[in-house]
Amino acid sequence: MNGLRGLAWLLAMQSLGELLSRGLSLPFPGPVIGMLLLLLALRLPAVREPVAVCANFLLSHLSLLFVPVGVGVMTHVGLLGQYGVRMMAVIVLSTWIGLAVTVLVLRAFRGPNDA
Repeated sequence: MNGLRGLAWLLAMQSLGELLSRGLSLPFPGPVIGMLLLLLALRLPAVREPVAVCANFLLSHLSLLFVPVGVGVMTHVGLLGQYGVRMMAVIVLSTWIGLAVTVLVLRAFRGPNDA
């Protein structure tokens, strides 16, 4: 029952984020706003505990979420052969750029006196 309550919290925060994004014409996607709202709500034990149960369940079944990706790759294996090297270059480059930006943001927030 706690897992369902956690899933309800996750869906409610995403829906609220979507409503805020569309209703206020914000430049951020609804799920991002919902994630920020969830981050704030996780300070409350009434939210944190059910979401933890739901998250543990989802993490234990995470491998099932890769099945559609595998089917998609097998369906478009011809495109992978044609554009595979370019796609790999884009994935590697974007990953490194994302990591670099994360490091720069963390350093900016950390401040000069923190070690």
